[in-house]
Amino acid sequence: MKSMRVRLQRAKAKKHSWQAIIGVLFAVLIIAASLYTFLVLKHDHTLTDLRGRLLGMSAIHPLGTDHLGRDVLTRLLLGGGQTLGYSLLALGAALLIGIPVGLIAGYKRGWIDKLFMRIADAFLAFPDTIVAIVLSGLLGAGIGNLVLAIVIVKWVSYARLVRSTVLSESQKDYIRVARTNGLSDARIMTKHLLPHIAGHVLVLASLDLGKIILLISSLSYIGLGAQPPTPEWGAMLNDSRPYFQSRPELMVFPGLAIVSVVLLANMLGDYLRDRFDVKKEVQS
Repeated sequence: MKSMRVRLQRAKAKKHSWQAIIGVLFAVLIIAASLYTFLVLKHDHTLTDLRGRLLGMSAIHPLGTDHLGRDVLTRLLLGGGQTLGYSLLALGAALLIGIPVGLIAGYKRGWIDKLFMRIADAFLAFPDTIVAIVLSGLLGAGIGNLVLAIVIVKWVSYARLVRSTVLSESQKDYIRVARTNGLSDARIMTKHLLPHIAGHVLVLASLDLGKIILLISSLSYIGLGAQPPTPEWGAMLNDSRPYFQSRPELMVFPGLAIVSVVLLANMLGDYLRDRFDVKKEVQS
């Protein structure tokens, strides 16, 4: 039994080492490409040059140019900033809403908890993607409205996770001792309960980051997210559709970027899940 446990620990350590190596190599590649692009090549991502449209790979344009003569590598790197930046913004806003609501609902209970549960049931009655598409359509096309729609959809899952954790933790002896010692409810929630939910929330957020990236890219692809000439991976995929047969790499590059970042986010989530020893059912 002990040898089996040792082998499992070694397998986990080996898996984590490979994940760290892949992550470091990916980060080094992105940094090197960014430095070369913005310090050496210095292309304007919005400047069109119809005489240089659909060029192949070269020293000046390492990934070629698109249908308007814009440098693909420059737009790909800036698109990564757009996609990741707005994904992190949506995730952070969902956390800022969901964590306090879940803390208060789980700790106070009563009518506050019942009201939250009714709201959560209404949001969870439909899939996240469908609700985000409907809200984006109602609010209008644009990356700002898309981020708002994702926040409206995503905060409920974090609030429910925090609420369930607080409900179990608030029954333990250390919370009763804290109440007996006269600590205020705000002090108990921030000092005692918040550290216990941090690991669970961090794991869910890291796994959710990949889903949000896919959601922003897919909705931008169908025209509900970033609008031209903003460089965004989903929008770049949409712009390259008519040229798939003649220049398939125009769609391959942003597609590979999306897949790579989502895989890295999932690898980070797996590492954090093992690190904090979070059970799989917490993620659902």
